[in-house]
Amino acid sequence: MIAASFGGVDIVYLIIIVALLFASGFLAAAETSLVRTSRIKARSLQEDRRRGAQALVDLVEHPEKFLNPLLLLVLICQLVSATLIGVLAESWLGSWGVLVATLFEVIVIFVFFEAVPKNWAVHHAERGALAFAPIVKAVINFPLIKAISTVLIGLADLILGRRGENAHMSMVTESELLAMADVAQAESVIDSGEREFIHSVIDFGDTVVREVMVPRPDLVALENTISVGGALVEALEAGFSRLPVYEESIDDVVGIAYIRDLMRLERDGRGDELVAGHLRAATFVPETKPVMALLRDMQQERIHLVVIVDEYGGTAGVATLEDLIEELIGEIDDEFDTASVAALKIDDHTYLVPGRMSIDEVDDLIGRELPKGSFDTVGGLLMDLLGAFPEAGESVEAPGAILTATEIDGRKIETVHIVLSALPEQDH
Repeated sequence: MIAASFGGVDIVYLIIIVALLFASGFLAAAETSLVRTSRIKARSLQEDRRRGAQALVDLVEHPEKFLNPLLLLVLICQLVSATLIGVLAESWLGSWGVLVATLFEVIVIFVFFEAVPKNWAVHHAERGALAFAPIVKAVINFPLIKAISTVLIGLADLILGRRGENAHMSMVTESELLAMADVAQAESVIDSGEREFIHSVIDFGDTVVREVMVPRPDLVALENTISVGGALVEALEAGFSRLPVYEESIDDVVGIAYIRDLMRLERDGRGDELVAGHLRAATFVPETKPVMALLRDMQQERIHLVVIVDEYGGTAGVATLEDLIEELIGEIDDEFDTASVAALKIDDHTYLVPGRMSIDEVDDLIGRELPKGSFDTVGGLLMDLLGAFPEAGESVEAPGAILTATEIDGRKIETVHIVLSALPEQDH
């Protein structure tokens, strides 16, 4: 038999149900909009002095402090409202009430108080986050709610074996920052040059000196037995303002000759004196030193050239302040620089690159990952795969590519021809 009574208690239940459903919809929209707002976005809104931005920053800086209480409140609202709906449906419709209440809860509550609010928040995350943040901050700081959520979250952390706020902290990774830059370019927020600069800055922190130095074979240096006049001529011909000076071999650098000092000595009629008596102290750094740290040291100590040494104490090369800056913004050529070989894309499967081009740069160019090892350049990879120094025209196959030494200059691989091939099948 179907009951048809409708009293004052039912009206109270209906009011509570409606209030709880709208509260759950509000909290669901707030949760989605806040979760979709990054700390970077929140801070940019704060810098723009948007209303509600300060509360938003406070929340997204520690998402665990708002997310868990919100989820708890949404669950409470939906469970209590569902229970009351079941009670009313059973009192009105008898045994059929359970079925009707279940259908109502699944369809109406999900569509209108879960899916609709969250979908709105997805498409209006910024506006929703700014509007909801002050209210959510006040709600989660209410003493009773704060106490209950703290106890329940503490219990969850105990079960999961987590302790303290460090268990909740999340960090933005380098790959996420790079992806942000890519998305920003795709959406025309930044141009391709800005994207490349962001990538360079992030990659800069992972670069070591060995990857940016002028290597030993390309090094221009002076013997300490040369005269000031002779050193000045060589420095001018090389187009460098500073040159390392060695005693017996390049592995025994004794100082740095500055062209400014040489010119002053030459002007004073002291061009016949040995350059060894007019050197400035050389700064030595290991080839594994991070470029970021070296740049900071060179700025603080006002040094423009350092000598790079390998693990055995031999001279591996030199690095200048210009070399470090070029790693960030690209090549800086002046009227004294000789034109360097540039990477060339012939077609979608064929490339011509300098032998000194780093493996990471080649990977970015060809869209594949070449093997990594103790070498830094594509020329080093080619020699490693061959097990010997190549002759001009000699080829070797790497996973997904065929490398050919197209131009050899003495013991240097000037250019490498790359032809992409089918990638090897991976075992499943």
